[in-house]
Amino acid sequence: AGEWLAIDRVPVGLSFALDAVSLPMATLVTLIGWIALRFSATYLHRERGFQRFFLGMSLFLAGMLLIVLAGNAVLAFVGWELAGVSSWLLIAYAWERPVATGNALFVFVANRVGDAGFLLAIGLAAWSVGSVEWTGLAGDGRMSVVSARLLAAGFVLAALVKSAQLPFTPWIARALEGPTPSSAVFYGSLMVHAGVFLLFRLQELLVQVPDMLALLVVIGLATSLYGGLCALVQSDVKSALIFSTVTQVGLMFSLCGFGQFALAVGYSGLHAAWRAYQFLLAPSYMQLVRRPARPVPRWLAGRHWLYTAALQRFWIEALAGSLLTRPTLALGRDVRALDERVIDGLVGTPRGDQGAVAGDASADELIRGHGLAGRTLLLFAERLQALENRLLLSDDDAMMKPLRLVGRYADAIESLLEQPRYLMLMVMATFVVIL
Repeated sequence: AGEWLAIDRVPVGLSFALDAVSLPMATLVTLIGWIALRFSATYLHRERGFQRFFLGMSLFLAGMLLIVLAGNAVLAFVGWELAGVSSWLLIAYAWERPVATGNALFVFVANRVGDAGFLLAIGLAAWSVGSVEWTGLAGDGRMSVVSARLLAAGFVLAALVKSAQLPFTPWIARALEGPTPSSAVFYGSLMVHAGVFLLFRLQELLVQVPDMLALLVVIGLATSLYGGLCALVQSDVKSALIFSTVTQVGLMFSLCGFGQFALAVGYSGLHAAWRAYQFLLAPSYMQLVRRPARPVPRWLAGRHWLYTAALQRFWIEALAGSLLTRPTLALGRDVRALDERVIDGLVGTPRGDQGAVAGDASADELIRGHGLAGRTLLLFAERLQALENRLLLSDDDAMMKPLRLVGRYADAIESLLEQPRYLMLMVMATFVVIL
């Protein structure tokens, strides 16, 4: 490992963790990626974005390998972002369709919440622990309770968003807009399990925060119940598979909450391989299965309120729009109105109707200040103009002689500084000051 950069004197190395967990997971990532790419070569061979698809998949696999093999949080975050950006590109694979681009934007914005938590945790680790290596995040048990909770909360938020746990589950259903092979690799097998692997890396930190482990148990079980109910009422195979995946990943989070991190990672590896097979098989499902789809279970169909809630996915996305999106848009409108009505008047920013002036307008009409700042600058300019008229445009020799003398001295100093030896002296002095 070599030093890559430093965060406030905390070294960040190009370190890789090649242990009994990361190497098998890296092998699994490579194997699933190779199978999906080989499948896609035939499945998408007539698509216009054939090369673009393989570019996005290659970026994603590089990001996943970084997440699995990284020895510190910063390097893992680079892979985290590569995986997120490549998934956004492939959700919008059919960019000419408004639904695809809209869903890609929704997924991209939702995942930025987790990225913010990840970055916050990296900053807290550098400040409170003095290390961003996975082995040093626990802080040798000397970290305060508040610091440990904040650090764990940032990483757990990133894991919850990336693995589509409640209340961030709605984005994963929208992500199915991309091609089937990318859905199989991203949301069916690999990226959806990245949060579980992140929790495994943080197990020494999480055991110091029991309330965070309890939160993982509650969220995991709630997500499993939510995903199971939603999967039972889906009418297409990919949606049923994705909600079933969310159910299983919720159980993995619960296992992490109970302290069974190694079991959760092993479970995620087996589940990733199985889901990849199911998703790649989804396009030919109707030909392989010669029977109608199973109806909704009686116990669910008989409870109309529960059936409706599962069909509407418990209105989580609508609640997010009411509680987050609409207030944010309203706040943006209020801030814009404040900017136009108050701030522009104070700083002197001209309005749109003040930019267009008649061609025969005089200079005095054009040179005028708007607002407090504009009028202040105009007054200052008038005083400077008066000083210039008094000193430079008058015929008073008594005032001009000192100015001419200062000008001659300034010319002499400038001619000296232009000589090579003085230029080298200035360059050396600059380096001395910098170093």
